[in-house]
Amino acid sequence: MKAQVSDYCYMAIDLDGPEFLRDQVAAILRARIESGEYPPRRRIPPEAEFIEEFGVSRPTVRAALAILEDEGRIVTRRGKGRFVAGAES
Repeated sequence: MKAQVSDYCYMAIDLDGPEFLRDQVAAILRARIESGEYPPRRRIPPEAEFIEEFGVSRPTVRAALAILEDEGRIVTRRGKGRFVAGAES
């Protein structure tokens, strides 16, 4: 059975698993975007919240966010933060 998007929204990070931590964090955040928890053109939580939530380092969170930015799912606005991409991003 294929996992639903919502199944990934609150998965725990597997610190000892074979998948890179950045990829696990990116997958969870991607699922939250796809589920609408983080709606288009809305600001996502700051890095510090993800660091605390997932128990990973700042470089890991930044790498995960860079993946999502490369995919076109989020955009960074200097001095404003990161936002879910949308029609007017």
